[in-house]
Amino acid sequence: MPGDDMTAVCNERARAAKAIGSDDAAARFAALQAQFKTSYGEIFDDPQAKRTVVIVPSLTVDVDVMAKISGVHRYEERMLCLLLLLRMPQTHVIYITSSPICETIIDYYLHLLPGIPSAHARRRLTLLSCEDSASVALSRKILDRPRLIERIKTAIGDTSSAHMTCFTVTELERELSLRLDLPVYGCDPALLYWGTKSGSRRIFREAGIPLAPGYEDLETADDVARALTELKREWPDLEKAVVKINEGFSGEGNAVFSLKDAPRGANLLDWVRDRLSHMAFEGGGMTWDLYQSKLKAMGAIVEAFISGAVKQSPSVQFRVDPLGRLEAISTHDQVLGGANQQIFLGCRFPAQADYRMELQDLATSAAKTLAAKGVLGRFGLDFISVKEGEAWKHYAIEINLRKGGTTHPFLMLQFLTDGRYDARTGEFLTPSGRPRCYFASDNLESDRYRGLCSDDLIDIAVRNGLHFHAATSEGVAFHLIGALSQFGKLGVVCIGETPERAEALYRKTVAVLDAEGKSRGAQD
Repeated sequence: MPGDDMTAVCNERARAAKAIGSDDAAARFAALQAQFKTSYGEIFDDPQAKRTVVIVPSLTVDVDVMAKISGVHRYEERMLCLLLLLRMPQTHVIYITSSPICETIIDYYLHLLPGIPSAHARRRLTLLSCEDSASVALSRKILDRPRLIERIKTAIGDTSSAHMTCFTVTELERELSLRLDLPVYGCDPALLYWGTKSGSRRIFREAGIPLAPGYEDLETADDVARALTELKREWPDLEKAVVKINEGFSGEGNAVFSLKDAPRGANLLDWVRDRLSHMAFEGGGMTWDLYQSKLKAMGAIVEAFISGAVKQSPSVQFRVDPLGRLEAISTHDQVLGGANQQIFLGCRFPAQADYRMELQDLATSAAKTLAAKGVLGRFGLDFISVKEGEAWKHYAIEINLRKGGTTHPFLMLQFLTDGRYDARTGEFLTPSGRPRCYFASDNLESDRYRGLCSDDLIDIAVRNGLHFHAATSEGVAFHLIGALSQFGKLGVVCIGETPERAEALYRKTVAVLDAEGKSRGAQD
């Protein structure tokens, strides 16, 4: 039965999470992270210092959920924005992927580097591949290839000034760090419970942040049915609730349950049980049998569906560095899709001016709670914000203890313009003090685009004035380029001085690609 008695379950799971792996492995990993704290203080504030960054863009999340995303193995390319670290003249980057990346794509990123000849940067870049596109986490593939691990070690050389960065850090990435003898700029997997849907709700309560009414740490379908029943009894006017798998990714593990026309009285629970298998699943191709298996393996939460005539889905991003310093680094308004607006499609930076600073202040209390628990690296907090009269009411929804869909667009903006985020205003400013905004998407997708190769895309961008211009600090930067030809899918970051300018660039990009795709189709 959901309620306060779930605290015992939470504590048990938290203790289990801290016990991941052997005591020896945990001690070795802790020693590596302590070493990183020392080297970070010596190296990271000096752009001229020698360093090696090993990038492992492994999407180590639920395989079945990820399989629903078209071109998902190309999502390893989202972290190619980190190639712009090569603007620091003595930085060596080692980038590892499942399948080789087209050299045209690498050349595209290197030519975006401000102030560094691309040939100089290319000499300091090592690309390695597993040559395996199977639906298995990249980190697992690397661990299964001891000769590849030896090549990575050879490429690293001196480990004293090297570290590993990942999309997310699980037991697999921790094991890889131990095999490579490298620290990780990311969260210890022992703390990952706090990034689940259930853990997020407990952090929000601890930090005193408003959250949607609901229950967490649900383990069975019957737990979910009882939670939905209790929610309806507590909030009789509630018409919809959301069931979320604890480790769902990008909204793919969410399902909406309609409470409209629910009976009152003792038979409510039976009514809910009868309709549970008919929830509206957000993930394409999801079935009740598969959803039940995910529920059993990962657990879930139930929350009230937040309604409102004027509603936004903002997020706030933070970073905790190895020295324990917490920093707010951005705010976004998320662009959501799907039948119930649960699927992440893209984002706008910055979040709306009329609430972004109050939202950042609110989120900071939860970020401090996470930092106190030892969280390291980048993470984000998602909200639902509803306008009531002239004010906004914010409900905390979830925490992502990893890089997310808002990470790479912001890094692209930062690296391309050499600007900075002003945490006092929530704006991003170029070195000349001019603001920059962007509209970004991972899901610019159309059958028309299939067959367009990376060389075609670059040619189209240049001919139509879409390429990013360093002189004006405006234009379009592309990612997920490797998914274009096969899947007709592409990612874009459209950078402009105002939100209106950024969205105009996005609309122009879509119009140009649609026209080019249509023209190509007519010729075929």
